[in-house]
Amino acid sequence: MKLTKIAVAMLCAAGAMSAQAQDTMYIGSFGGSVEKLFKETLIPAFEAKHNVKIVYVSGNSTDTLAKLQAQKGKQELDVVLLDDGPMFQAVQFGFCDKLADAPVYKNVADVAKLNDRAVGLGIVATGLAYNPEAFKKAGLPKPDSWEILTDKRFKDKIAIPPISNTYGLQVLTMFAKLRKGGVTNIDPGFNALIKEVGPNVLAWEPSPGKMTELFQNGDVTLAVWGSGRVSSLKDTGFPIEFVYPKEGAMALVTAACPVVQNRHPAQSQAFIQYLLSPEVQVKLAETQGWGPANKTTKLTPAIAAKVPYGENAAKLLPTDWTYVNEKRAEWTNRWNRTVER
Repeated sequence: MKLTKIAVAMLCAAGAMSAQAQDTMYIGSFGGSVEKLFKETLIPAFEAKHNVKIVYVSGNSTDTLAKLQAQKGKQELDVVLLDDGPMFQAVQFGFCDKLADAPVYKNVADVAKLNDRAVGLGIVATGLAYNPEAFKKAGLPKPDSWEILTDKRFKDKIAIPPISNTYGLQVLTMFAKLRKGGVTNIDPGFNALIKEVGPNVLAWEPSPGKMTELFQNGDVTLAVWGSGRVSSLKDTGFPIEFVYPKEGAMALVTAACPVVQNRHPAQSQAFIQYLLSPEVQVKLAETQGWGPANKTTKLTPAIAAKVPYGENAAKLLPTDWTYVNEKRAEWTNRWNRTVER
């Protein structure tokens, strides 16, 4: 009799643990300030309304994509947030389920409409970041062109992320375009980075924290960086400004997709739609510097000035990720051999 009671108790406990596991949704997303916002504000509000527990699994886009690849056929993640380049790869590899129809998708900006399996949540511009106090002290005008990266006056005063980072990849494609090439003719871009831009670069820096240190220590006064990163550093009181170059700034879109065959298909779809609601879009703009992907979002003038919004967002240049991702491994090997020697 005692054994029977113990067995029943164990079965009940196992059932409770199983139910708890079934009611837990896993979100793969970015660390840092994004994780803080989600854990402290966005997730609790969604959990209360949808009766589900969310576990946040932080990592950069490469880390999260690697998790999807490692767990292929038995995914633990239910929703993932990735930069647009890796997101196109996730879709290509079959990791993303189809987005369910919902009214909110009618309000998504064109640049954030990726495909039928992933959607943009926030828009960041890739452009120039500079220290206006350092420029003024040196008697230099405000930068307005990508060509400033080739100016010999900035030798060892420039930082650019490497090709493993979207910012670095977009510098390559931009200079290919500026030198009469493009993504399908990338040689001019490599030649420009090797011969014209590279000699001025102090660091090919992928880490946002180390990029911040380079500026704060005065090691660099000019960089290629994202509008959101610049906004976050500026909020600390450090003198830094973001510039949309006259030739055009590149769009970097933060995107989300529901993972295929996940355990919470309805809640996964609802979570993505929730992230696109104007209320959440405002919070993402205020705290992360992401321009709204939902065109109906209204920002205060102060916040609108800090993010790609309105005319600035409409002018952003897209990246042909379908083609670029096919070439990325080849370009990365070439970059490592020739640009960052």
